[in-house]
Amino acid sequence: MDTSSLYDLTPIAWLMAAGVLIALGPLVWVWRRNAGAGPARRLHALTVLTLFLTFDLTLFGAFTRLTDSGLGCPDWPGCYGNASPAGARHEIAMAQSAQPTGPVTHGKAWVEMVHRYLATGVGVLIFVLAVATWVVRLRRAWTGAPPVDGRDHATLNAWWPTFTLFWVSLQGAFGAMTVTWKLFPAIVTLHLLGAIVLLALLCFQAVRYRQAASDRLPTPVSPALRNGLVATTVLLVLQIAMGGWVSTNYAVLACTQFPTCQDSWWPAMNFAQGFEIWRHLGVTGDGQPLDFSALTAIHYAHRLMAYAVFVALGVLAWRLRRIDALRPQAHWLAGLALLQLATGLGNVLLGWPLAAAVLHTGGAAALAVVLTWALCESRRDAAALRSRASDNATGHNNNPRKATA
Repeated sequence: MDTSSLYDLTPIAWLMAAGVLIALGPLVWVWRRNAGAGPARRLHALTVLTLFLTFDLTLFGAFTRLTDSGLGCPDWPGCYGNASPAGARHEIAMAQSAQPTGPVTHGKAWVEMVHRYLATGVGVLIFVLAVATWVVRLRRAWTGAPPVDGRDHATLNAWWPTFTLFWVSLQGAFGAMTVTWKLFPAIVTLHLLGAIVLLALLCFQAVRYRQAASDRLPTPVSPALRNGLVATTVLLVLQIAMGGWVSTNYAVLACTQFPTCQDSWWPAMNFAQGFEIWRHLGVTGDGQPLDFSALTAIHYAHRLMAYAVFVALGVLAWRLRRIDALRPQAHWLAGLALLQLATGLGNVLLGWPLAAAVLHTGGAAALAVVLTWALCESRRDAAALRSRASDNATGHNNNPRKATA
């Protein structure tokens, strides 16, 4: 074996070059469109555009997974050591002739590599965003320039895009492990959750820039509503993890009926096998084939959790609708919840059509973005908290039993 190929940096160099070329278009567009604006405005525009492209990348990642293209190029970062599938035509042709419907075909190889090119482009945009934010912050520190408004300095805190850069690098590492670990279910699910966290980080920064530009603070809401927002977000993240576990274990078609499953309200399910996290695809931890009842358990647990999440989103949307500043988020939550219901039913009843499956992942990602938006645009009402504390203190003093005690 030629060990020099282990140290060949050509594929990763070409991958980085492709990412830079992809990122140049959005960067030029943002800078030209905001040529006369201040740095905060340009950074806001770049953050919003990066958020949009990251969401598109999440959809394309779902398309890659759902078309079984995740191993279209079974090595990383290149394709059989080449910068693109064009240079690996011979190897791909041999693999395709051996398994015409297997994981490696010319089409699947291109889907996988395009996903890597786009992911690298998003990484370059986040790198530029972090560097540009540090440049603005250091320039203001050196020149002693005052902030544009009282919150501008906090809005331009460079540690947020820096952490985002760290996170996208970690996400890239999980992407590489997805390939090299041969679609290990836990790694693929973590890769999906990493994409959701990346979207939330970018959404947070975009909202903070917008608040600074319009010189406004988040809307105060009652502690109960704020707690509901947080609880619903936690529920959604758990449900996305469950959905990723369903998809990565190919358990969608374990139940092809609704609302029952396999003609039963409680079919045979093996939760111990289904939720054994650290194992390879299709087998248990000791290498035995996974029972069908384990796939049923994975699917049905996701379905049961979906009922709770749908109700929570509906209640939250109804409560947010009563607050003028948060009405757009309420409408988005209600519409996306209905989309998730429709695409989820479509996956079950129509045999997992590709369009419905991709939209289902996109709807989950969009819900995460909207909930992050709502969290950033709201804050716990301090006056209500003080009033409650005062009432509790007054009630405590007026309670004769407690006073006697």
